[in-house]
Parts: sequence; structure tokens; C-alpha cells
Amino acid sequence: MSATRFPDVMLLTAGNTLALEPVAGLPLVERVMANARAEGAIHFVANGMAGEHAVLAHFGGLVKVSREEQPLGSGGGVRQALPMLHSDPFFVLETTSVWQAGKDRPLRRMLSTPVADDAIVLLCVHSHQAVGVRRSHDFCLAPDGMITRDYGAPVLYAGAALLGKARFRAAPEGAFGLDALFDTVLEAERLHGVVLDAPWFAVRDQASLALAEQRLVA
Repeated sequence: MSATRFPDVMLLTAGNTLALEPVAGLPLVERVMANARAEGAIHFVANGMAGEHAVLAHFGGLVKVSREEQPLGSGGGVRQALPMLHSDPFFVLETTSVWQAGKDRPLRRMLSTPVADDAIVLLCVHSHQAVGVRRSHDFCLAPDGMITRDYGAPVLYAGAALLGKARFRAAPEGAFGLDALFDTVLEAERLHGVVLDAPWFAVRDQASLALAEQRLVA
């Protein structure tokens, strides 16, 4: 997988009611974008439901917005936005989590991972670096960087994926989650991981938002 310029970034903002909540003085979605910009990202696309006026208005025409008339899920939302994404591969970033700025350049390391063009690279994090998550792991990461179900170190998915448009050709119609796509690629032994070397904050509710605020300020 290769890119001649820094890939476009798809921001998953649809349905995230906390995207505009300030975390240490900066809205969560802006923190996510700032981390990507620090590594070279320039072009962003966001998704939002038609009735999510605050999220849609926040970008003020500076970011392309894919409007969803009905919930499409993370996978369906990305598929609808594909015409707005001009790079291939591209990044997908959740806006329900953020890593501490200045501690790592994980997107660049994902880009430099030597994988096949039909592979997907996920950003992963060890549980001791994760704040606001109670589960132990989502996958295992083998020593060679392959993501497996049961071989290697337990890791959590850290909300960033690098993938190509071809992966959506056989995607189901309507709403679906990216996790289904990840599972398909995992079974084909084409799912790779890069471990984040920085604190990572999952923001799912007001309690985890307050925890991120406390830790990021400190």
C-alpha cells in the first residue's frame, strides 16, 4: 500500500453527540483533526446526519460534508463519501477518541507499513495506554504486525484505519459497520496493526469526556 501524497482523511462524526464538546479547550473533533494535520493531512471529509445542524455547521464549508438522510453506520457512511475522497488509500478516523498530541506520529508509521494494496492497517493501543475503556482487547497483534484473533499481544482498536476504496466493492448495501469489513480482511490474513506509543482517550460519555479533560490538561 502506498501514497504519493498524504491521504485524505474521513472523519466519522455522524451520530457523535460529543464531537463538538471541548476537551481541554478544543472541541474533540478539532483535536482529532489537529493530530492528523500535525502529520501532514490537508484534505478532510466528514459525515453527518441531515438533522445534526451543529455538526454540519461547525465545518463552515472548510471541510466537505457527506450528509446522510438515514443512519449508514461507519462502513456505509464511508462508502457514501467515497466520491469526495480523492486519494486511494485514505484514512478513516473516529471522532470518539483521540491520542495525546506530540507523543507519536502513528499515521506516518501506518503509511510506511509494508503491506499489500488490498490490506487494511489499523492503529492499535495497549490497554495500559488506554483511558476510558473497560474491555481488555479487541484483537491480538502478532510479532510480525499481523492482527489475529488469538495470537500475539492483546490490543484495542484506536480508531484510525488506512484502507483502499477497492475494499468497498463487495460491501453490503445500506448501513453496516467497519468492524464487519475488518473481520473479512482479518479472515483473509490482510489485517495489519501499528501500535500507538502515546496515551489514548476513548470519549463515549460525559464521564470519559471529563477524564480526558483532566488527563490532557495535566
